[in-house]
Amino acid sequence: MTAAIELAGVVKRYDAIEALSGLTLDVRRGEMFGLIGPDGAGKTTAIRLMCGLIRADAGTIRVLGLDPVREHARLTAQVGYLSQRFSLYGDLTIDENIAFFAEIHRMRDYGRRRDQLLDLTQLAPFRGRRADKLSGGMKQKLALACTLVHEPELILLDEPTTGVDPVSRREFWKLLSEFLSHGITILMSTPYLDEAERCARVALVHDGRVLASGEPSRLRTLISGAVLEVVARGDAAAADLVRTLPGVADAQAFGERLHVTLHEGSAAAVQQFETVLRGTALAPASVRRVPPSLEDVFIAQLAGKEDTGA
Repeated sequence: MTAAIELAGVVKRYDAIEALSGLTLDVRRGEMFGLIGPDGAGKTTAIRLMCGLIRADAGTIRVLGLDPVREHARLTAQVGYLSQRFSLYGDLTIDENIAFFAEIHRMRDYGRRRDQLLDLTQLAPFRGRRADKLSGGMKQKLALACTLVHEPELILLDEPTTGVDPVSRREFWKLLSEFLSHGITILMSTPYLDEAERCARVALVHDGRVLASGEPSRLRTLISGAVLEVVARGDAAAADLVRTLPGVADAQAFGERLHVTLHEGSAAAVQQFETVLRGTALAPASVRRVPPSLEDVFIAQLAGKEDTGA
């Protein structure tokens, strides 16, 4: 079976700015794929290309086996797209918003589908409420219902949980898991590395290029050195100090803790680090070995690209 999405060597420029620099990735049918990276990484540009809203300057793109630009009408019938600024109509009710998007897709008998989506999103009790009277989390669930009303095979979500409270984020992820169980393929972009853990596979993107891609568990194996959590004064100055110590590849501050990556993963390397740390201004500090996070992987891959000038 062909992949749901295939991008090969895709380049997109905005005047002198190269938003995508040879982006290559594939998304399998029926999986949840995460496009992970900071603002400006090229995530939104990539999704807009997949939707056929803009043209690539180079490379090839296939979505559900179709060319997104040349076969745009056919693709639109099979894809749901939730943009960063999804426009709900504030003066319309929940029911009316879903009906509007159903009619855009020329659906005639959408009542059953609408009721099903309202039940799944737990919006049924509020179906008569105007969209501008909804909370942020409820608006996002309504936007997802509008995106799914025409029963697409693939949904593209551009940072759907940005600005949403933690409880609503959890509810949103439950909804995505439910739709995934129905066979829908999901690609979502997010700047949150913790959300990547929920995806079957991810691509870590920076400056329009893929730093690394694959299953989150496999990506964590790219860290060959030990990763340590140091409970100490977790600020930029402390991280700068630790980076100067022998054997340290990187150190990042997280609240009252430092995440430290060593060049080596041996017990002797960890012991040496603890001994040297005791002779610094950060002593006494507790040190424990922790599993590498995707943030550790992202930072390590980014550092490797910078070191090689890539």
